[in-house]
Amino acid sequence: MASELDAYLKDIKDNLRLDAASEQEIISELETHAEERILEMREAGLSDEEAAKECLGLLGSARLVARQIYEAHSQGTWRQALLSALPHLFFAALFALKWWNIGWLPVVLGVAAATAVYGWCHGKPNWLFPWLGYSMLPVVITGLLLLYLPAGWAWVTILLYVPLVLWLLCYIAIKVINSDWLYSALMLLPVPSLVGWFIAAKLEDRFTGFDMKQLNEFAPWIGLSFLVLALTVAMFVRIRQRHLRLVVLTMSEVLTLVIVASAGSLSFPVTLALVLLMLASLSGPAILDHWMRQGSHPAIT
Repeated sequence: MASELDAYLKDIKDNLRLDAASEQEIISELETHAEERILEMREAGLSDEEAAKECLGLLGSARLVARQIYEAHSQGTWRQALLSALPHLFFAALFALKWWNIGWLPVVLGVAAATAVYGWCHGKPNWLFPWLGYSMLPVVITGLLLLYLPAGWAWVTILLYVPLVLWLLCYIAIKVINSDWLYSALMLLPVPSLVGWFIAAKLEDRFTGFDMKQLNEFAPWIGLSFLVLALTVAMFVRIRQRHLRLVVLTMSEVLTLVIVASAGSLSFPVTLALVLLMLASLSGPAILDHWMRQGSHPAIT
């Protein structure tokens, strides 16, 4: 009886996709409820095996129960939706109002990093993940700017820098995926459009990596793309169903890439590369999650 119930509860837990604290509380409540029902059935004259089978049959499919529990607990509040959308709204305002070139960009990046550290140290709430993506932006930009070092130094620095960054990204991604790989995709949501705008600026300035004139011309469109991301995140938080959350992320990526490719007049090869990057940012977390759940890679604790 205990082994059947344990296997059933484990199947539910494997499909819940909630934070660890919520999962533990839900599983404990289900276990208590199931044990009480089994005890009642035993007192009614059923054997242990019959009582367990009858109880689990009444509860229904483990995956269906997990999906119903997920939909009941996954919806965030409007406050959480606003907190999740804030980093995208900050960047939308920076470019729409052209404040990025008067010193506000480092301030926003600093706020994003500080907020990410705070959230990471306080239980990794669901509103944290968009902030995590922007806190990694200076790391990504630094890597791109390394390409502008003298030839010899560039290769040496990149060979040292890239493995460190990949390790850091994998560490964060695995930590996030331990909850739900969709949040890892949410964290990576702005990456394709950021890379696209970086390329569209033509990288003509050796020291900043940006063509300032081009960025000023693109500023309204960049602001619009970040506004799309903000609306996407708010919808993601408020939606209950996982498949609809994936649809929202995909449509957002497509729309922002259309904005970047059209406004930035990107060539077909560059646009194709950005599409592949978009697919990688969406499918990569899912593949890594599947790999981890198959037991091929131990979760980092």
